[in-house]
Amino acid sequence: MVTEEEVAAIGRTLLDAAQPLPARFRALFTLRNLGGPAAIDCIVRGFADSSALLKHELAFCLGQMRDRAAIPALLGVLQDSQQEPMVRHEAGEALGAIGDPEVLDVLRRYSEDPVVEVAETCQLAVRRLEWLQEHGEEPGSSPYHSVDPAPPAEETDVAALHAVLLDESRPLFDRYRAMFALRNLGGRDAVLALADGLRAGSALFRHEIGYVLGQMQDEACVPQLTAALRSRAENPMVRHECAEALGSIARPSCLDTLRAFAQDEERVVRESCEVALDMYEYENGPQFQYADGLCRLQA
Repeated sequence: MVTEEEVAAIGRTLLDAAQPLPARFRALFTLRNLGGPAAIDCIVRGFADSSALLKHELAFCLGQMRDRAAIPALLGVLQDSQQEPMVRHEAGEALGAIGDPEVLDVLRRYSEDPVVEVAETCQLAVRRLEWLQEHGEEPGSSPYHSVDPAPPAEETDVAALHAVLLDESRPLFDRYRAMFALRNLGGRDAVLALADGLRAGSALFRHEIGYVLGQMQDEACVPQLTAALRSRAENPMVRHECAEALGSIARPSCLDTLRAFAQDEERVVRESCEVALDMYEYENGPQFQYADGLCRLQA
């Protein structure tokens, strides 16, 4: 059993801006795995931080935990126009992940938000909640153990899914369903089909492509992820996700790019590279788990 004192100590690492960001991320993911009211309270308190990247990850973790106790805080973040768009977007996605229909009215209202990333996220979250109501159950569990913003499409042909993925006349929810179906299929053809999405769609769509390519950890997409990270014309939210994906793929072909952009002028990009370099080290090292807050505490 983990004690309240241990949870509080991990929370102090998370909330301490003087700590290296990778250590704070590891503390966050430890709290996500532990769950419970004390862990949620520590995570929620982090929304006062100055790092948009950290706050984005706080919201992501609260969504993955799927605990209704986080709903009031996530609603507050979504509705706070002073929060960065990528943070508000992640709060909206987290509300969809938790899956409680009580938030539908708020999500519908923010589906018209002037910030396009927030609006599109809330539109997806509304469709996810409506899909859950129509089907009466969650989609089958993801092979990556993640709660996704759309259920995977039933189609299994890579070419057909690729066509839907890139068809900008289709609803975004359908394109996301194709995206997660391709991810679940796996293999080089699916990876390369997904990587084509880095040149299409909205910034939100391209950012999600980066995320799923990071989950798949296939070196075949390193050139496309590297090109997106290197492009200063690309939305920082997309560049951030591509940096983290390169850290997850963790092949030598990723390393020089991550080191170079750890000095980027965009804070969210350089912080993402800092976290990605820590993930690279974890993936190539002997550590048992990334979320090692308890181990660090006991050491």
